[in-house]
Order: sequence, then C-alpha cells, then structure tokens
Amino acid sequence: MIGIALFCVLAYLLGSIPSGLIVGKVFYNKDIRQYGSGNLGGTNTFRTLGVKAGISVTLADILKGTLAAALPTLFGYDDLNALIPGMFAVIGHMYPIFAGFRGGKAVATSGGVLLFYAPIMFLVIFVIFAVSLYLTKYVSLSSIMAGIGAITYSLLSSPRDIPLIIIVSILAFFVIYRHRANIKRIVNKTEPKIKWL
Repeated sequence: MIGIALFCVLAYLLGSIPSGLIVGKVFYNKDIRQYGSGNLGGTNTFRTLGVKAGISVTLADILKGTLAAALPTLFGYDDLNALIPGMFAVIGHMYPIFAGFRGGKAVATSGGVLLFYAPIMFLVIFVIFAVSLYLTKYVSLSSIMAGIGAITYSLLSSPRDIPLIIIVSILAFFVIYRHRANIKRIVNKTEPKIKWL
C-alpha cells in the first residue's frame, strides 16, 4: 500500500508541473492565466502565445501522462496498474499544487496516459479529435468527442479490461466536466472557434 500511495503522489506531482505557466513566463514573460480563458492548458496557450508555444505545451502535457503511467514499469512495480498513477497525473494537471490548483482541462494528459497503456486507442481518439476539430473548429467539442470515442472504443475493443473501461470513463468525465462552460457557449453560439486551422 505504501508503494502504491507513493507512486500516486509522484504521479500527481508530475501532473502538477504547469507546462503552460512555465512556457509563458520563461519564453514570453506572460502568465497565461491572465489571458483568454485563464486556463493553463494547450488551448489557451495556442490562443495566447501562438502555435509554437501551444504545440510545446500540449506535447509536454501529453508527456506528463505518459511518464506517470510508466512509473510502475520503470521501477519494476508490477502490482500497480499503470492507469492508476496516470489518473492521478490527470488530477494534478487539473488541480496543480504548483499553480494554485488552477490547471488545464485534462485532455492532453489523459491522452498521454492512453498513449502508454493503449497506443492504438490513443491513435483512434486522436483521429476523432482531429477530424472533429477540422470540421467544427471547436477544440472543446472535439475534446468531448474524443472522450466519448475513448469510452466507446474501450467497450468495443477491450470489454474484459475492466480497469481500462473504468479509468477511461473517469477521464472522459473529467474532460466533459471541465468543459461544462464551453458546452453552454457552444449551445449559445458564443464559443470561439480556432483560427489557425
């Protein structure tokens, strides 16, 4: 139990690394929490600092999830399912202790967890996200569609992998819950569309 708790704490701390805040302050002398949506994730970084910074932050946030999920394997602790520390990294990303518990919306870091645990699923939901983004220009809607796609894929492709289905459902819930304000804006047709695609 102590080992499991330690990995979960490490994963949370890893997820808490505020990529958007670091990139904004170090390279642009901006705190992106004071611009746009005030969010620390990739979308607000794209909107506030541009494509190059947005890609860098998104990749860093994905890597946090991948590395957190890999912790048990890296340290030879086979008793812990990789999805559990991965989930704690996502919680850290959403509520980072290093950034006043104001973080991102769980999308990229959740993707990073799946990249380690189920890379084919990651590719499938990435395609869903990309196609939705191309058609709608809404990052928020595309993120939600990717979350729904992940649940559907896990149920169809791995019906016996109960931990995967449960954790994917939790991660999808995080994504949808964190986008609840965006959903209202989409309904009211006030949600901003991306301009770089």
